[in-house]
Amino acid sequence: MAALEQGGTIAWTVFIILVVMSAASWYILFTKLFEQQKILNQAKRMRTSFWGTPSIREGANKLEKNSAYRQIADDGLRAQDEHTKLTDPVDQHEWLGSSLGRSQAAINSKLGNGLAVLATVGSTSPFIGLFGTVIGIYRALIKIGASGQASIDAVAGPVGEALIMTALGLAVAVPAVLAYNWLIRRNKVIAEQLGSFSTDLHGYMVSNGALKPAIASARTAPVAPVKTGTATITKS
Repeated sequence: MAALEQGGTIAWTVFIILVVMSAASWYILFTKLFEQQKILNQAKRMRTSFWGTPSIREGANKLEKNSAYRQIADDGLRAQDEHTKLTDPVDQHEWLGSSLGRSQAAINSKLGNGLAVLATVGSTSPFIGLFGTVIGIYRALIKIGASGQASIDAVAGPVGEALIMTALGLAVAVPAVLAYNWLIRRNKVIAEQLGSFSTDLHGYMVSNGALKPAIASARTAPVAPVKTGTATITKS
């Protein structure tokens, strides 16, 4: 606080900007983690609640409202109904594929909201801290020129202020970069799961229910122990 008070308006401005950027990055991190985890939990419930029904409409009704998988299923059903109303002959395979692709792309785009802020914070906060560092060093040089001697008491405050600004810039940038990379990786996992669901749904719809993914049973039947006979080993 003493270094900030000595730095004046510029030091406080840099400090406030870094604090706001840090708060924004942490807010985006927690909100995106909550949103991603919600979709990951929906994927676990979808495997049994959706594919365990005899029809797509019944399976869609069992999914949570406003969920990612419910949106894809509803868009697929809507595209299937709209295909019969087309005047120009369009292959059902292409029509359903494009509709499911648009639905999946819209979900992925929503998941990517806010990540640009993390990237901006991670790339610009070190330079904002460096700006405070430059100002602190400049003030130290001004004091040296005014006093005519490079004493410790003349340069300690401005140099300390410069070091604090550098440390703050790095403290804001490192968590933002780590959070950005982590969220990007989780978005890729979610995109792969949504893509697999879209592919399975597409195959199920164009085959009139003939192609349906197998649902792994949570419990497996117990295996009876195998009785083995005894064998004698003779030594020569």
